[in-house]
Amino acid sequence: MEILRYPENKDRIKEIAKKRADFIDEDKLKSVQEIVNRVKVRGDEALFEYTRKFDRVNLKKLRVSEKEIEEAYQSVDKGFLQDLKQAINNIGDYHRKQLKESWFSHDRKGNIMGQLINPVQRVGAYVPGGRAPYPSSVIMTVIPARVAGVDEVVVVTPPDKEGKVNSYTLVATREAGADEIYRVGGAQAVAALTYGTESIKPVEKIVGPGNIYVTLAKKMVSGIVGIDMLAGPSEIMILADETAEPEYIAADLLSQAEHDPLAAPVFVTPDWKLVEEVISHLENQMKDQPRRETMAKSWENQGLIIIVEDIKTGLEMVNLFGPEHFELMVEDPFKYLPDIKNAGAIFLGKYSPEPLGDYVAGPNHVLPTGGTARFSSPLSVDDFIKKSSLIFYSREGFNEVAGGAISLAQKEGFNGHASSVSIRLGR
Repeated sequence: MEILRYPENKDRIKEIAKKRADFIDEDKLKSVQEIVNRVKVRGDEALFEYTRKFDRVNLKKLRVSEKEIEEAYQSVDKGFLQDLKQAINNIGDYHRKQLKESWFSHDRKGNIMGQLINPVQRVGAYVPGGRAPYPSSVIMTVIPARVAGVDEVVVVTPPDKEGKVNSYTLVATREAGADEIYRVGGAQAVAALTYGTESIKPVEKIVGPGNIYVTLAKKMVSGIVGIDMLAGPSEIMILADETAEPEYIAADLLSQAEHDPLAAPVFVTPDWKLVEEVISHLENQMKDQPRRETMAKSWENQGLIIIVEDIKTGLEMVNLFGPEHFELMVEDPFKYLPDIKNAGAIFLGKYSPEPLGDYVAGPNHVLPTGGTARFSSPLSVDDFIKKSSLIFYSREGFNEVAGGAISLAQKEGFNGHASSVSIRLGR
């Protein structure tokens, strides 16, 4: 963990921010390329082979059956199902507000311009699994696709050592509205969704978080299919003033540190006393956590505290890092909202901890990492739609603009373009 002052350590802080964006492991690209190519050529046979190799299980079939889903409902507790449905309602309500409609405009000559909006037809949602269930990743990827009107939503997720998909994940897929579920993960799942196999039809777009192998595979197939983003290790930045509760700050930093030793917890404040109190709470809270080793490694190797002159200066740090998650714990957080330019998800006030966004608030938790919030956005309904422009000209309208089109085409040396227009003028 580093403690740096800004602007005294400006160069070092910039170096750390830049390093967060460079998470792609080029050394693993070769093995991922081999996996993708083998699945492309050998289909299901390669999927079974890689599942034996990586997940240590011999599968007889890839698709999860209706019977397995029904059995899953018998093994989850009713409280979970009730909480899941509430989360689904909140996520659905939020994403429905993102919907856009096709539009058309016309002028006095009868010319019509417009934009047609259509959903992607078939989408693949990658859900991490194997060692732990991630029903939240199911609902965060499947629901916006459904809201957008996607015809077919497919979920892929790694099996456990018995070749099964976790019951909580299965129930979430059914409740969220997925059409098909396959027990396959890793780069091989991404390849299967891209090229198709005997069991899995190809999709048009792949979304959802995964490990470095999944991310590299998504990078590799991008352009053949659409992808949402290249997600790196999780990160949280908290900017707080003297009114903030140090134990809340510590707990929220650890909430992301428990993800991965590479997760980056960053704390920014002008108050040195608050720093001391937060560090004390971090040490105490870590002791009783099941993932304390992961938390400790994350905090030790990726943790950062930045001491700034004031909250306004702290917001410069936020916009420099473009954090995946940003919590603003100050007396009047809405006062500073116009100054926040780069952040994936923004949490305002002491009672808006990041985990609410992960599970129940409504906004999506698939977020840009590594500073990419400078130019990209959380997963949304927009990721599941396509926009087509529409042009209709009347004869009168065509005659008015034809000369300009001919002139520009000729200036660029495209006489065929010019002829396409001039022939309609009888030239």
